Amino acid sequence: MASGMVLNAAAQTPAAPAATAAPAAAPAGPAKIAVIAWEAAVAQTNEGQRDFADLQKKYAPKEATLKTLNDEIETLTKQLQDQGATLSDVERANRSKAIDDKKKQLDRETEDLRNDGQQDMQDMFSGLQAKVYDVMQSYVEQQGFTLVLDIAQQQSPVLFASATTNITKQVIDAYNLKSGVPAPPAQPAAAAPEAPKSRGLTPASHAPASAPSTH
Repeated sequence: MASGMVLNAAAQTPAAPAATAAPAAAPAGPAKIAVIAWEAAVAQTNEGQRDFADLQKKYAPKEATLKTLNDEIETLTKQLQDQGATLSDVERANRSKAIDDKKKQLDRETEDLRNDGQQDMQDMFSGLQAKVYDVMQSYVEQQGFTLVLDIAQQQSPVLFASATTNITKQVIDAYNLKSGVPAPPAQPAAAAPEAPKSRGLTPASHAPASAPSTH
């Protein structure tokens, strides 16, 4: 069983809030388009990284318990395979049943843990993205953008975008400044947690390392 099971198994994150119409008094002129890796923008804020780390800590003990159970099942299964020929039919049947019961327990508790983790992940991301969206909206209005496209969507219509139009880093920086949440402490490369495979809280999944400023 891989570590981070719960967070890796989380469902897709909620969609970004619906786009709001531009003010009626917006000046006429050519469209000014920006792109953003939305989920990465939310996840890579200091607050997002902090909250994700808190979720990992919350579920680590239960995941460790399930890993211990899984290891026990593997040990018992190997013992049965190695000793099966020397066991009586009754003893072999008893051991097989004990293994099956533990497998059912593992499946049941894994599913419960996955559901709980998924719900916590959804709740955390939904609340955070609403706050990041407000900051993004203020930023694009200040910069005069008239349209923002999410390049992180799997079905994104964007085939090409200049780096100068990518506002992912700028939105992250603006939110960090507003939230006041400090950056998480740097971790040694060898001790860094494996990034979750689910869409949503995936550190450093889409945003450029240093997008040029649009100021």
